[in-house]
Amino acid sequence: MPQFGRPSADTNNPGSFTDQAGGAVNIYLTIDEVTADDADFIRSPTSPASAVYVTALTSVTDPVSSTGHIIRMRTSTDLGAQESIDFTQQLRQAYVSEATQGTLIASQTRAGVNTTAWTTSTYTLIAAEADAITNYASLYFRFLVNRP
Repeated sequence: MPQFGRPSADTNNPGSFTDQAGGAVNIYLTIDEVTADDADFIRSPTSPASAVYVTALTSVTDPVSSTGHIIRMRTSTDLGAQESIDFTQQLRQAYVSEATQGTLIASQTRAGVNTTAWTTSTYTLIAAEADAITNYASLYFRFLVNRP
């Protein structure tokens, strides 16, 4: 039976990421839905330079399988072709802070985003990455955003 770890708390947001309305508190609520809603989202700062946002994920039960682990992200840019942005999504275990980032499980990058159209990117973990997860109650998404 499929399980979904969804954003459950703002773990690290040094104030540079906001929700679509400009708020900086509980912004994970804009990306925790079952079906993607492009009317609410998280916004990185303009012309980001290694801007970081981290959210905890809800706990899931260990599926006792090395297959079927997928991470997804949706990206776009407010400025269209005026500014190209690189997005990196990391799945981490036991993240505490930027000084103690825990274990990197998997990562996907979408480089050169310069469209206002929302695009979904998926990454299927290889068996070794899935097997590296030892605590399904301590998973986090870490987003790193840059203007190249």
